[in-house]
Amino acid sequence: MTLEGHEPYIISITDGDDKEFKGISCISYFPHGKQMISGSGDKTIRRWDLREGKEIKEARETGIVRTFHEGNWITCIDISADSTLLAGGSIDGIRIWNLDTGELVAGPFKISDIYVNALQFSADSRKLAVLSGWKFLQVWDIQTVQKLVVTRETFSGVFSRIYSPIFWTTKHKSIVSTFNFTSDDPVTTIYELDASTLEPVGDPFEGHVSTINGLALSFDCVLLASASDDKTIKLWSFESRQ
Repeated sequence: MTLEGHEPYIISITDGDDKEFKGISCISYFPHGKQMISGSGDKTIRRWDLREGKEIKEARETGIVRTFHEGNWITCIDISADSTLLAGGSIDGIRIWNLDTGELVAGPFKISDIYVNALQFSADSRKLAVLSGWKFLQVWDIQTVQKLVVTRETFSGVFSRIYSPIFWTTKHKSIVSTFNFTSDDPVTTIYELDASTLEPVGDPFEGHVSTINGLALSFDCVLLASASDDKTIKLWSFESRQ
């Protein structure tokens, strides 16, 4: 199955020339697994029917397929557990829309001049965890006062950029992410972090010797998988960290 529909887009590169790109930067499944959302450098988010293998054209009429972030491409997206909300991030901030109507319901949250490369709703859709690979990890309250709850800066260096996603645990009070607290070394350690303080919970997951690029947490929070530039994939018991 091949899904197509996003448009090419133009980026001005360092030597002043314009170059055409066709990349799709992010995807997110609906919890029921029958549909998917994609985001692209063409500044649009599109909705797909995975059984039919095609774009859902009706979504265009409700405003889901449109330019959401003026001037910057979509870098990451997530769908809430109840399939009612869509969060999207880019250099110009984070916005949250109603998936049925396309109405903006929260944001824009102005983060910084550094793009957001990962975000995820909590299971109750009340909070949003946000990760910038160059600068910080944050938790936002998005349904009551729409404010920043807590932020923690990562060491910002050439080699310490964070590429991996973030996850809420089944406890709904902690987040799993790679992080670098002190140095410009490759990010090789995974932490469980308290969502209210972003302080580590328990022992870290240690074993990789090069940058971790991917994480996957099982739905029951029993197993954690990680992939690294050290050419290994590790499968961890979440509770024992082994």
